[in-house]
Amino acid sequence: MTTTAPDMRKTPAAPAKKKRGGGVLGNTGLYIATGVAALLFLIPFYLIVRNALMTDPEITGENWKWFPTDIQWGNITEPFKDETVDFGRALWNSWVVAILHTSGILLICSLAGYGLARIPYRHTNKIFYAVLVTLMIPTAVTFVPSFVLVSSLGWVDTYRGLIIPGLFSGFTCFLFRQYFLGFPKELEEAARVDGLSYWGAYWRVVVPNSLNFFAAMATITFISGWNSFLWPLVIGQDPSAWTIQVALSAYMTNQTVNYHLIFMSTAISILPLVLVFLFLQRWLVQGIAQTGIKG
Repeated sequence: MTTTAPDMRKTPAAPAKKKRGGGVLGNTGLYIATGVAALLFLIPFYLIVRNALMTDPEITGENWKWFPTDIQWGNITEPFKDETVDFGRALWNSWVVAILHTSGILLICSLAGYGLARIPYRHTNKIFYAVLVTLMIPTAVTFVPSFVLVSSLGWVDTYRGLIIPGLFSGFTCFLFRQYFLGFPKELEEAARVDGLSYWGAYWRVVVPNSLNFFAAMATITFISGWNSFLWPLVIGQDPSAWTIQVALSAYMTNQTVNYHLIFMSTAISILPLVLVFLFLQRWLVQGIAQTGIKG
């Protein structure tokens, strides 16, 4: 009867798992730092709401108060009752300008970016470099020629003058190009096999599969259009053409400064931005990540 000797070869030991750095102390420190940063970012919003619900003597008083002694809820409707500034009209103008500005830039810049990324053309690189050059030109250089052109067309105090000159953004075009360069070509090739043109592939395949990035660009563009001040100030010379940012500046004069009215109007004016950001923040983070930009 033969017996088989046991295999005395040693099996290699399993590699030790690496401990994750940080531990409890690291996570606690991260939470504390995040909380402190969040509080610092919220301070301006707290000050706006606090001052908006106070009286002017409380705002300018020597003794600091964390909260209003008597909340002035009537301040909420005061901007709409002010006869010197048509606040409701200014809000409407800002909505129209921001929405049309955002829609136009998304359409034009996405088409331009898609063409630069996908459509073969011998001068594609030259056109792309020309777009990049526009990013290096200061806005002050093109401001006066743009105003002269808009004025000669009779677009002063009109939505056309407020919107059309800003319907192309070299930076947004660049971001769209970078995104489309990383878009899966297989989807577009399948669409081309099915007989779709470049426009068909863009509209039926690329856009539906790029909604995250479009939402991110829409958020950034909407906020930029809503906060625009200098161009609406020059073009909107009549009070009926003022946007919300121009209307806010009208509350500060050489004679008087109505503090609670300014802060309440500011709180109302930033509310749409907060709602848009809260609604689209998830797509904003995902869309920026898909461009390849790292901060």
